[in-house]
Amino acid sequence: MKRKILVIVIMLFATLMQSQDYSALWEGHYSYLNIKDTSRGENKIYAAAENAIFTYDINTFEIEKISTINGLSGETISTIHYSQDYGLLLIGYDNGLIEIVVDGEVNVLTVVDILDKPTIPPTNKRINHFNEYNGVVYIATDFGISVYDLTGLEFGDTYYIGDNGAQIRVEQTTVNGGYIYAACFDNNGIKQASVASDNLIDFQEWNTISGGNFVSVQEHLGSVFAVRANRRVYRIENGVLNQLTILNDPILDVKSNDDYLLITTQNDVYVYDVNFNLILNPTFNEELNTSFTSASFHSGFLYIGTESHGVLKTDIDIGISYEELHPLGPLANTPFSILAQYNSLWVTYGDYNYYHTPTPFKNQGFSRLTGDEWLNVPFENVLGARNLGQIDVNPLNASQVFISAPHFGILEVNNNEPTILYDESNSGLESLVVPSAPNYKSIRLDAKTFDTSGVLWSLTARIEEPLKSYNPDNGQWNSYDFTSLIPDGFNGEIGYNDIVIDFNNTKWIASVNNGVIVFRENNGNQQLINIALEEQNMPSAYVNTLAFDQNNQLWIGTLQGLRVLYNTGNIFQDEAIEVQSIIVEQDGLPSELLYQQAISDIEVDGANNKWVGVTGSGLFYFSSGGQETIFHFTKDNSPLPSNNIMDVSIDDDSGKVYIATDKGLLAYGSGSSGTEEDFEEAFVYPNPVRPDFNMAEKKVKFRGLPENVNIKITDIEGNLVAEAQSNVNLRYKGYHLEIDGGSAFWDGKNLGNNTVASGVYLVMLTDLDSLETKVLKIMVIR
Repeated sequence: MKRKILVIVIMLFATLMQSQDYSALWEGHYSYLNIKDTSRGENKIYAAAENAIFTYDINTFEIEKISTINGLSGETISTIHYSQDYGLLLIGYDNGLIEIVVDGEVNVLTVVDILDKPTIPPTNKRINHFNEYNGVVYIATDFGISVYDLTGLEFGDTYYIGDNGAQIRVEQTTVNGGYIYAACFDNNGIKQASVASDNLIDFQEWNTISGGNFVSVQEHLGSVFAVRANRRVYRIENGVLNQLTILNDPILDVKSNDDYLLITTQNDVYVYDVNFNLILNPTFNEELNTSFTSASFHSGFLYIGTESHGVLKTDIDIGISYEELHPLGPLANTPFSILAQYNSLWVTYGDYNYYHTPTPFKNQGFSRLTGDEWLNVPFENVLGARNLGQIDVNPLNASQVFISAPHFGILEVNNNEPTILYDESNSGLESLVVPSAPNYKSIRLDAKTFDTSGVLWSLTARIEEPLKSYNPDNGQWNSYDFTSLIPDGFNGEIGYNDIVIDFNNTKWIASVNNGVIVFRENNGNQQLINIALEEQNMPSAYVNTLAFDQNNQLWIGTLQGLRVLYNTGNIFQDEAIEVQSIIVEQDGLPSELLYQQAISDIEVDGANNKWVGVTGSGLFYFSSGGQETIFHFTKDNSPLPSNNIMDVSIDDDSGKVYIATDKGLLAYGSGSSGTEEDFEEAFVYPNPVRPDFNMAEKKVKFRGLPENVNIKITDIEGNLVAEAQSNVNLRYKGYHLEIDGGSAFWDGKNLGNNTVASGVYLVMLTDLDSLETKVLKIMVIR
């Protein structure tokens, strides 16, 4: 009955509370290895990673994911609780947000009352614990206790239980024997009140039965157990705390499941029976090399959340072997650099600050996605290289990859195995030299790329010869001096962010202090200039990213805006170099595109359109000239977990756009692809189009098209259903059949604006330049 009533309530409030499901066009590639909390359902275990959830069915052993793709916010999760009576999963966040996932429902319900409450400081809104009792949930927070009615899905009172009604940090609550108990921090101790009182908002109703810092209070089979921050565990009897034990490590999680009290520390899970007898003690496993975070018990098995291995499942009667449970995914939700190339996606997790100092060091390896399979190479295997950054694949040997490691050098990877770390001792790379600390070694390198002949070019800051070339075929290193442009190599340039190479083999370099640096070897002579000045229309000398488009125009992303250099061919002959801003019309007035915005990445797709990542403002998708904004994805209108875009990479074959944010990795699956010379690679998918495929949202896709093409779709009798032509039926213009680069998209509707019936349809392709033709067949099943 409770679940039926709940469905009615949800229907009444759906327009206010439901988040959107984005699974039609988006994919989430989150990491589920770092578990924040676990909870058990009727036949499932729920596990919360940093900003996503997965469920494990204890009967079918199936694992399912819940993430921003399904409507979660992408914020940092602090705690979860599953209500078996109401079929609800409650998710609490560090920022005070609460989200509710309803059994059998697609959308996620969002509760923003605490998040938006102006009387509570933003730093004090963290959700610490959910305690369900008689149809309500007592929510322990950093400001006190809030009451939430599960039947009406609405808030009741908020209890500020500190002295004189002050806001205090409450870690956990529990109810037993007619009393509600609160474990409080900041020396506020254990507080107790009558749960039946109508006046719990009065702080004087709450009695302090013990002082100190408490991290937990938990009812278990008629008894109440309390845990102090000093690792001591107590039983509360008649308002008195009786000490039971002192554990070795700080206590992170306490739960009561069936006949067991579960206490979790970073190295142990202690399983106690009703008499507080220790019956099982799973402990740190050197092979797994991870820390525990939480634990739940269900049907004879213990499920232990960890920091780096998801959930470990073990038989409570054995407790010595673990089964690792989690969805496939990358190592972490902090991608720094990504590269989609040769049907693979590479991911690293390094970082550096504004001054290009790689601190703090991050001990993480790298990840590779091939098809649906993730390969994660841990830090232990990357030869000591920390803060891994930019990835480059040898164009002449796809199994050979080079990953920059600022401070450490360049890591070479062959067939997914790290094989050598290049540094100042075994290569042409150079460390900076600090006169006051001559033994200090640091190779400030990140930006690098391959040229078409398979030579790797890299940039190292704070030295006089920053540009290095390396030929993997013969092992030869060369260095190139920049002192004619930057006389003081140590102080004159602190970092290089990007390098691109044009068809003339000219190197275009994004720097921190010197704008765009242009380098060319000219018959043994070096040509070296830069574009950095306000007189050259540069908004900032700090350049983050560079990209050449299909018209050989250079797109420049700076810390304070976007610029384009249209004439790149005569760069060394032009005496008055000037880059251009893009002027668009907004509200009838001309304005600069992305004025003063920090551009983090620029990528060019197969249609010559531009994907531009912006720190703090999400991802923009512009037409080829930048005059039209096709999409602007943010965390408010898409499944992006953050508006801070770290990197973007496009799979040229599928058109899939991979987006790295500071809170996770996603893919937008409806990007355009590059054009082809002929129809040899042309195909359509899905084929057949089955009844469960939503053509209007997901679109039927055609790939492998030439640059100038006409497409006609007819039924089997020859009646025209849809038609499109390159440069006419452009994408996102509202046509049923649209062309974008080497791709086309059909929403399944005919000329009469009706969805087509079941049947076989012919797709007639014509290359308008060569007049080559090809016919594809597609079956639609409705």
